[in-house]
Amino acid sequence: MEFDKIQEIIVDVLNVGKEEVKPETRFVDDLGADSLDIFQIIMGIEEEFDIEINETEAAKIVTVQDAVDRIKEATA
Repeated sequence: MEFDKIQEIIVDVLNVGKEEVKPETRFVDDLGADSLDIFQIIMGIEEEFDIEINETEAAKIVTVQDAVDRIKEATA
């Protein structure tokens, strides 16, 4: 469930195909995201899941799976 929602956010922000967004996909290396893109993705995640991700935690989110894990921690 979290993955599907994050995938939608990433596809929308980065204008990439759904098939490019997998759990192991890295935002910068695989999708070419820059710092503004990552900020927009984090904002989308915060809004969608009603959580807050601080700057330190956001810096640790490198892959899509990292984002899923962070959401699970925040909503547990």
